[in-house]
Amino acid sequence: MTTSLVPMQTATFDVYREESIRSYAEENIAAGRWPAEGAIERSRLDYAELLPQGLATPDNFLYEIHSDQDAGATMLSVRVGYLWLAIVEKNGVRGGYVYDLEVAPKHRRQGHAEAAFSAMEVLAREMGLPSVGLHVFANNPGAQKLYLKLGYGVTGLNMIKHLT
Repeated sequence: MTTSLVPMQTATFDVYREESIRSYAEENIAAGRWPAEGAIERSRLDYAELLPQGLATPDNFLYEIHSDQDAGATMLSVRVGYLWLAIVEKNGVRGGYVYDLEVAPKHRRQGHAEAAFSAMEVLAREMGLPSVGLHVFANNPGAQKLYLKLGYGVTGLNMIKHLT
């Protein structure tokens, strides 16, 4: 199995954005960060702010994760997920940031996320990025375990106490 990153195409982006908006809203609800009411709208606003020009938004690189799979006499490239890397600068510090990693449920636990991160880190180095950061929800221990395995370290914790 070979896993690779392929630049996202416009037709795929439209589907990806809608799926990701819904997924991001659901993750924020499950984590207790957002109430269900208005979550889709909040998520849509975040995406509009981060990707105001869609795929053409400068310093944002959206990829399809593809896997070569045996289809009998030939190998078939199958999209198994998505990865979104951005170049960010805050307080004079420039680095990469993974806004999204998604592997389709039927393709999970097969090494695609790890391979996609390896390929992404090569690209980040080629871009001259000294580091890559990301956010992982506290209620996603599988993702936390993956990122720790890949060498990512915790740099802070956001906490919340609901008062009502």
